[in-house]
Amino acid sequence: MDAFKRSTPWISADLSGSAAESAPLSARPSTGEPAAPRLAAAPASAGRAQAGQTSGPLDVSEVTIEGHAQDIVLRLYRPQGANNLPVLLYFHGGGFVRGTLDDADAASRFFAERLPALVVSVGYSLAPQFPFPAAPEDAHRAAQWVLMRARAFGGSTKRIVAAGHDAGGQIANVLAFIGRDRGDVRLAAQALFAPMLDPSLTRLGDEARLASDISASECAACYRAYLPEASQRMHPYAAPLESSRLAGLPPTFIVTAQNDVLHIEAEKYAGRLIEAGVRTHVVRYPSVSHAQIGAHPEALAEAVRFFRCCFDAGTPC
Repeated sequence: MDAFKRSTPWISADLSGSAAESAPLSARPSTGEPAAPRLAAAPASAGRAQAGQTSGPLDVSEVTIEGHAQDIVLRLYRPQGANNLPVLLYFHGGGFVRGTLDDADAASRFFAERLPALVVSVGYSLAPQFPFPAAPEDAHRAAQWVLMRARAFGGSTKRIVAAGHDAGGQIANVLAFIGRDRGDVRLAAQALFAPMLDPSLTRLGDEARLASDISASECAACYRAYLPEASQRMHPYAAPLESSRLAGLPPTFIVTAQNDVLHIEAEKYAGRLIEAGVRTHVVRYPSVSHAQIGAHPEALAEAVRFFRCCFDAGTPC
């Protein structure tokens, strides 16, 4: 099913809060319904400060497509009148069990305006009702829709990238795995914001020492809902950090937050990507929490610069 709905205006969120100074890391960094990791609500008037000139207004519309287990909604953000745009698939956070397209609105608008790009924000299926592999398969269905239909919305299928926060960071990354393995979706680059990468939770930071806004118990509850079978927790599409096949993934930007128990596993993953020959850029932002990093203006602006580098130099960037 591919039902197109009329364009709908959405209220922006504000990214103009104070930004912490970013700290680039070395190439090999050191080491009922469950409660999802807490995500910051995006304040009003998003994406209009601290990243240079803004572009014109956006057309925002929604499309319903057939997903893996149910129909899913794609929200499209397109700079008015623009064509031949790169396409960015964006995946919201929420620990695989919560989160909505509205949660992704701030980042989606930022990328649409500043890259600029046709942003396709994906309303993927959530656990526990739809456990693994529904979410990554929904991501793949969305990417296939992009290949078939993005030109009608001003997108260029020659420049497709992915980004996501929290669980969405894993889903964006797993889309790169699936596209590589099935040979149909080729991502030019990916940006992973505080991704959840390790269901074993054996590489977490110390919650108290880091003053983390999410806990190991919250993450464990999310993974139990998303991966109800123990055997799933070692599948490379559910546990990217455990994968022995990282070669052939696209250039990757990994964003971590100092006040986040997940920053150690994400930086470990960056090191493994580098060892596998994947061009990787990793930055840790001090005095920033897990919830805040998904809409952090400096991190989003750095992702824009990373994607532009990849586009300018071709793939790999």
